Amino acid sequence: MARNGKISLVLADVDGTLVTEEKILTERARAAVKALHRAGIRFAITSGRPPLGMGMLFDPLDIETPIAGFNGGLFVDRHLAILEQKTVPPDVARQAIDLMRARSLDTWVYSGNDWLITKAVAPHVAREAWTVKFQPKVVSDIGEHLQQVAKIVGVSDDLDRVRRCEAEAQAAFGQHATANRSQPYYLDVTNKDANKGAVADYLARHLGVPEEEIATIGDQQNDVLMFKRSGLSIAMGNASDEVKAQATAVTASYNDEGFAKAMETFVLGSVRQQAHG
Repeated sequence: MARNGKISLVLADVDGTLVTEEKILTERARAAVKALHRAGIRFAITSGRPPLGMGMLFDPLDIETPIAGFNGGLFVDRHLAILEQKTVPPDVARQAIDLMRARSLDTWVYSGNDWLITKAVAPHVAREAWTVKFQPKVVSDIGEHLQQVAKIVGVSDDLDRVRRCEAEAQAAFGQHATANRSQPYYLDVTNKDANKGAVADYLARHLGVPEEEIATIGDQQNDVLMFKRSGLSIAMGNASDEVKAQATAVTASYNDEGFAKAMETFVLGSVRQQAHG
């Protein structure tokens, strides 16, 4: 953390962190973000979700910072105007789709605000649509829609298969794209410069906040890159031991107000200590 312990910005993952397992933003979480604002601390969100899929959070959390969708592949303002985007080269996108299909993963493509799939009835489609509050478009061949790809997702409930495919994807085109699991059943492939570490970098530059004055909070391996670019990193109680080991603090689970407790204890608690110091 910064030598004076100052936190100027909190950057939070969404699923598994800010919202519960049922994708609910609790009143206590909302109150914690309001308390951050009152303390003069900015609040930002990042997710593998498309920006449109985070829209239900903008007003309740009074978000004024850039919103980082697709793990940093697309930055928008709260009106969904594009600030910056990083797409996957078409040849890399095709390689990723071919690899996922060869490993029997369903494949989704996100292009702009469109979510493209080939099968309406497939694992996680209905749940994802409920989560992001918009419907996918069914196309006959997603391979025909690879010109402006923000993210490709491989989906399977065979979690070991997803893990192995992640390793293969990183080995196959790790220099040309970012491949990480955003959930145990989702393998996300984005632009090589689209990752949560780059999100922290972007916000630091855009908002004029030193990285050591950023607090980050998340639960998945893809959150570790932003952990490394912040003065305070907090792992959720539902994170794996591997992720927890790379954070400076650990909070409760997302089903036990872990986000709110982290803000109250590690961020707002620090502000109160300074005020009385």
